[in-house]
Amino acid sequence: MIQYIYLVPLFPLIGFLIVGLFGKKYLKSETLIGTIASSAIGLSFIVACAAFFQLIGENPEQRSHIVPVFTWIQTGALNINIAYQVDQLSIIYTLIITGIGTLIHIYSAGYMHGDKGFPRFFAYLNLFIFMMLNLVLADNLLLTFLGWEGVGLCSYLLIGFWYDRKFEGSNIVWTGDAAKKAFIVNRIGDFGVLIAMFLLYQVFGTLEYDSINQQAASMTAGGGMITAITLLLFLGCTGKSAQIPLGVWLPDAMAGPTPVSALIHAATMVTAGIFLIARNATLFALSHETMAVVTGIGITTALVAATVGIVQNDIKKVLAYSTVSQLGFMFVALGVGAWWAAVFHVMTHAFFKALLFLGSGSVIHGMHEEQDIQKMGNLKKYMPTTYKTFLIGTVAIAGIPPLSGFFSKDEILWKAFDNGSPILWAVGAIAAFCTAFYMFRMMFLTFHGKERFDHHHVHPHESPLSMTFPLMVLAVLSIFGGFLGVPYALGHFIGVPNILEHWLEPIFANADKILGHAAHHENHAIEYGLMVVSTAIASLGIFIAYRLYYSESSKPTELAQKLSGLYKLLWNKYFVDEIYQNLFVSPIRDMSEKFLWKIFDVKIIDGFINNTAKATGHSGEYIRKMQSGVAQNYAVYMLVGIILIVGYLVFG
Repeated sequence: MIQYIYLVPLFPLIGFLIVGLFGKKYLKSETLIGTIASSAIGLSFIVACAAFFQLIGENPEQRSHIVPVFTWIQTGALNINIAYQVDQLSIIYTLIITGIGTLIHIYSAGYMHGDKGFPRFFAYLNLFIFMMLNLVLADNLLLTFLGWEGVGLCSYLLIGFWYDRKFEGSNIVWTGDAAKKAFIVNRIGDFGVLIAMFLLYQVFGTLEYDSINQQAASMTAGGGMITAITLLLFLGCTGKSAQIPLGVWLPDAMAGPTPVSALIHAATMVTAGIFLIARNATLFALSHETMAVVTGIGITTALVAATVGIVQNDIKKVLAYSTVSQLGFMFVALGVGAWWAAVFHVMTHAFFKALLFLGSGSVIHGMHEEQDIQKMGNLKKYMPTTYKTFLIGTVAIAGIPPLSGFFSKDEILWKAFDNGSPILWAVGAIAAFCTAFYMFRMMFLTFHGKERFDHHHVHPHESPLSMTFPLMVLAVLSIFGGFLGVPYALGHFIGVPNILEHWLEPIFANADKILGHAAHHENHAIEYGLMVVSTAIASLGIFIAYRLYYSESSKPTELAQKLSGLYKLLWNKYFVDEIYQNLFVSPIRDMSEKFLWKIFDVKIIDGFINNTAKATGHSGEYIRKMQSGVAQNYAVYMLVGIILIVGYLVFG
């Protein structure tokens, strides 16, 4: 089936064309539209599964196939194909994208029921999946960049889907403004990827991943050019994966419909940065400076986002900041060379974050579009299935064993410690404490305690099966998904192998060789101890949230009263948006308005054009006077002309 891998992105493209072109006019039934769009992603998932099982039956060192489709660009020495690379890394991403994408499509059929833009929404979803699949399956950086830009476009379309509505978050913004913010911020990072591609072609003479990695494997670590290339690539990753300094767009992206939030945050767009570094791991391993920057940005983002998440009251914004924080953990793993651990956390995070976002959508649906957790309470009485599945996702993201988040989070913390960074481990543990606290704060305020909503206008109810079925599937994955990557210490104790690390080992072999990483650790005592400590820290966060918010007498505003000034700092997100507004947005806007428009455009450009027109008009006035209609005058003009010509011929 690997030779038919082109069908994986082709099916969503066909779904996009059918629903986009004919959905509104000819496909009148929501059921038909939802079925076509969901089936397109489901068929892609089936083909991806077949390719995955074929890879399993092959020799581990030969699990890499290039499937050319057609020649895209051929000019001079540059030859770029539309070709797909099927290996251990791309197939994992493909299964996550198509599998969770299918569940989100099924969920969306119930969530978007009755929306006037129903066909347009599913067309955008299919296009989003098509672009993301091109990004992860591409065998060259240019095709990846096509998907990279494509998901940026689709995120703009989906975040601003309800273009006529305001998003009632901590700050009220138009959905169109949130979409533009995401689009513009991502363009900054994309410029870095574009420049990196030029430099890569100059250094390696190709943009194909295999060729670049093979050449890079024989290079010596260090060098300014490699550092520049990897830093530029990482700049793009900070945009797509919402890291400091380009992560300001992600919380506002909650303005889009909830299934969009689940798709962007769990399975697709925000994990693109992780993929790009993992795919180019050999390059990044050559630059210790870039690895240090990736680690520093990752751990800082993880901590900053986790602390801001503590004070959020919008149920989707809590999850948005948790996404930013978890992405920070993934970059920490990449920065310390724990490549497979980053991919492992991508997978487990996709399970429980999709579950949590879809669960929040179920809550919002049942609460008639209410998103403020301070106006909820005791919803477990009305929404038992949503409550149970949401609880599983919350426990998973908090890192409590034996759910999936425990295995991937602790593996990252252990790798940080094992690479000589106890401080890095400690900061990560603090971020994990914050995660456990704010997630259970949200859990208790939403589903427990007294009912704080208006019973006259709000009547909570469980969501339909089309919405709860994906929740149940994702809950199962959140429980058992972590056993695919059981750490060696724990696996040695319970007799379970680390399946995922063995699966990905050939992909990162060259990078590990450059870094000199050992594949296994014989002494597991420290790792056992750190597991216990990190679990205790997360449990402490849950306990504090329980004491503050679980009881009937708990007050949602209690945290604000206890933290006082610190609460104000966190509530304003460290004033990052205000800093950007004053340092970049306002000066650029003022320069554009006061100089580029009023002076350069109006006075210089328009002035030059207008004055040229006036001069032409005045000249015409004088020349027109020569056309008097008097024959004698014309004879004089002719005589003068003849004299001038004869004079030139005689004396010239």
